Amino acid sequence: MIALRRSTERGGGDYGWLNTRHTFSFDQYYDPRFMGFRSLRVINEDVVAPAGGFPTHPHRDMEIITYVLEGKLEHKDSLGTGSVILPGDGQRMTAGRGIRHSERNPSQTDAVHLLQIWIMPEKNGLQPSYEQKSFPESEKRGKLRVIASRDGREGSVKINQDAQLFVSLLLPGEEVTHQFQQNRHGWLQIAKGAGELNGLKLEQGDGAAISAEDALTIKAAKDSEILLFDLA
Repeated sequence: MIALRRSTERGGGDYGWLNTRHTFSFDQYYDPRFMGFRSLRVINEDVVAPAGGFPTHPHRDMEIITYVLEGKLEHKDSLGTGSVILPGDGQRMTAGRGIRHSERNPSQTDAVHLLQIWIMPEKNGLQPSYEQKSFPESEKRGKLRVIASRDGREGSVKINQDAQLFVSLLLPGEEVTHQFQQNRHGWLQIAKGAGELNGLKLEQGDGAAISAEDALTIKAAKDSEILLFDLA
């Protein structure tokens, strides 16, 4: 079964410094039909204006992944981490029993386009931590490259949940496939471009909840960047 979540149906708004779209209920946007999917709680598509950003704020008991599509995002946190997240990087922050962080666009001229992803951890009260790795474009071109997983397999960043996040870059007409193990679920997010999921057409910003499907075939209609979550 595949249930589509169309880009045009998402919540969010344009606040000048931030244009944001919420796949699931978040902040002032609430829809009881869309409170998350399995352990996946938040997918926010954000465009932050030049020199804009999120001031220092707290989180707890959440695995937070930031995936930059275009531009750069500067991260600072109460662990002493200072980093710049670039397009294609795998970045994970375990909020655990409490962490504070800020995110800002360091550019004075260019916006930054990113996805903010929250995954509920397998248990609360974890030690806060931060991890970031670079994944070359060649490793994602025409294939599904795991960038986050419970066991850090294939050099991915580790998340404290039985979940995997794959990324793929596809040219028009290219396709990738994914096999699910028994009793697994999926979420597909079209970060850029457009394509088909088992024959169903999706556009940029669309998502799809996947259950009781043995396999997926994802075919690009345009130059595309897609994220696939494999969830318990």
